[in-house]
Amino acid sequence: SVNPGFGGQAFLPDVLPKIERLRAMIDAGGFAIDLEVDGGVAPGTAKQVVAAGADVLVAGSAVFGKGGGSRDDYACAITALRQDVALA
Repeated sequence: SVNPGFGGQAFLPDVLPKIERLRAMIDAGGFAIDLEVDGGVAPGTAKQVVAAGADVLVAGSAVFGKGGGSRDDYACAITALRQDVALA
């Protein structure tokens, strides 16, 4: 969902239709497969990828940023992601 190379890149919205198609293929086949999205997942994009059909989100940069944050910083970041997904 980003161009490969390094963390913290912006989400590429052109990936959303691909997630939708893959979710449809998984469901049509009756497969018990979690669909994971890694790259550019942050508040604002998390709800989009869940709405498109993702089950698992990897949000390393959104949670940990450049590192050195406090436990409260991490908790706030996770709460923001959960609130965003709840809107999906």
